[in-house]
Amino acid sequence: MEQLDVVVVGAGLSGIGMACHLERERPGTRYAVLEARAEIGGTWSLFRYPGVRSDSDMHTLGYRFRPWTRAETMPGGAAILDYVRSTAVEYGVLDHVRLGHRLIAADWDSERARWVLRVAHGGAEVEMACSFLLMCGGYYRYDGGHRPELPGLAGFSGRVVHPQDWPDDLDHAGKRVAVLGSGATAVTLVPALARDAEHVTMVQRSPSYVVSLPSADRLAPRLARVLPGDLGHRLVRWRNIALAMALFQLSQRRPRLMRRFLRKATAAALPPGYPVDTHFNPTYGPWDQRMCMVPDGDFFAALRSGAAEVVTDTIAGFDGDVIHLASGGTVRADILVTATGFNLGLFGGAEISVDGRPVRTTETMTYLGMMLAGVPNMVYVLGYTNATWTLKLDLVASYLTRLLRHMSDHGYDTATPSAPPPGVTEEPFTNLTAGYIRRGLDELPRQCSRLPWRPTMNYALDTMTLRRTPITREMAFGRAGSPDRARPRPVPPGR
Repeated sequence: MEQLDVVVVGAGLSGIGMACHLERERPGTRYAVLEARAEIGGTWSLFRYPGVRSDSDMHTLGYRFRPWTRAETMPGGAAILDYVRSTAVEYGVLDHVRLGHRLIAADWDSERARWVLRVAHGGAEVEMACSFLLMCGGYYRYDGGHRPELPGLAGFSGRVVHPQDWPDDLDHAGKRVAVLGSGATAVTLVPALARDAEHVTMVQRSPSYVVSLPSADRLAPRLARVLPGDLGHRLVRWRNIALAMALFQLSQRRPRLMRRFLRKATAAALPPGYPVDTHFNPTYGPWDQRMCMVPDGDFFAALRSGAAEVVTDTIAGFDGDVIHLASGGTVRADILVTATGFNLGLFGGAEISVDGRPVRTTETMTYLGMMLAGVPNMVYVLGYTNATWTLKLDLVASYLTRLLRHMSDHGYDTATPSAPPPGVTEEPFTNLTAGYIRRGLDELPRQCSRLPWRPTMNYALDTMTLRRTPITREMAFGRAGSPDRARPRPVPPGR
């Protein structure tokens, strides 16, 4: 059986980034990156729908160690995929990627202090072992998006597609298109489809907050020209981090003020007299769900031009090319795009166990938002819900480097986060109210009311917490075959 130091699961933004950190910080590590699909890139190689792009600022979505140097703030999916691939090439990661390898199960063997992995490849199963397991497969299932039951859908005469499974042969030019949904995917699709379609109608049950941002950062290239090294990029990155944090904090602390501000900005982007309160007045507070960011207001421009419209209603049924709405209204469409979200799914559906005992995610407690209490030598990456994904990846990688160094320096083979003491208050992993979160809460671990068992969802706080938290805090270290391998070590003074 092949024995590795580290196995990284997933070759998307997180997995490639984590492998690059290993190359930079732990040269000589024997590792492999397992990717279930036939190419690297994760989200950015999977999604092929028109207009697919980042809905986050790329200067913070890009890796800290390899700054995004272009002026675009929300580039297209192809540009992001090229960025991920070129990063993998530059850091020599591609040689370690194993495509078509899907993790089926991982069982921790306490006696030998290693993970034993069952991996599907080429129609067969192979086994391998590793000392440390890094779960970097994201938080949604790649095998299909969320498809809610639509009454009478069988009566629709047109074509039905989901953005996660966009067909190569779909031609929407000159067609009437209905996009169901109001999230980031829907507001991306509408202006992209409207360029060639006869007409696009976005049918939403309830509104979302839609915020226009500049598509290019004029300051970034200027600073890059006049400041040494990557200082200019780092300044832009921190400016964008600070602005995003300020927006989130203001939304949480002064929701009425932020709601008024967002409504005013939305009204200004739409024609006079537009029913803003009907189509852009969410029932939830700002940042109780992720906001939809649109570059240069392209979504609003499509509405102003008349090429697209928004209908806020529920679907009552279908009849040929007619979508019947609960209000009695109708929408005609040749193509129905169900931009209705995705299905949450941790660890790619792999079964995780410790000494043969299944690990039930919802019965475990998260540790620093990156490990599970009672599960040795396993780290996972889940990005921020209120900031860009890669910010958390970089911090997790930095903590992992410290942890591996500590274990190497002290001759430890295992590191197991301790469970919180009795009496702490358990809470859901996140308080976001988005549909995919509500549907997938039974996939997520729990958290409690205090650190280190509480993810902060605050990059500035995490920067201090994950970099300064003593590696030995609430962590049990041990050696293979040692009877005291699970006993927590005391925190040395001054650590």
